[in-house]
Amino acid sequence: MEREEIKAMYEKYDLQPKDVFKHQHYIIITRSGIEKIQAKEGINIEYEVVRSEPNFASVKAKATIFKFLEESSSLIKEGECETFGSALYGKKKQDPETKKWIDTGTTGTWYVLEMAEKRAMSRAVLKITGLYEMGVFGQDESEDFKRS
Repeated sequence: MEREEIKAMYEKYDLQPKDVFKHQHYIIITRSGIEKIQAKEGINIEYEVVRSEPNFASVKAKATIFKFLEESSSLIKEGECETFGSALYGKKKQDPETKKWIDTGTTGTWYVLEMAEKRAMSRAVLKITGLYEMGVFGQDESEDFKRS
């Protein structure tokens, strides 16, 4: 993402430094940033639980943007998308043979359904606004996307 695009995104969505950070090759938007973008764009999200088990969950999110037309006093659908979020409980374990640390899941928290919902929301907001195409990801999407 170019410097001018980042500046425009900050201004359009009234983002603050706490809402965005750089992580290796990506720009990461925090939960607060995602919610600012959702509110500013008027994005409505409907969720559907695809699968929910004690250690795994998958959620479908359908995002829709509506715009108000003043001249006709009506709402029109401007865009929509569907995407998914999932979470598998597991922590890092050390392989006894190689001594390397391996992930056994995608989250270390037991509230996997809520994590799946947060990931689906982040993906839906970034996808419908076109920010994914610009190399922007949501902090909730991966345990690796934490601010250092």
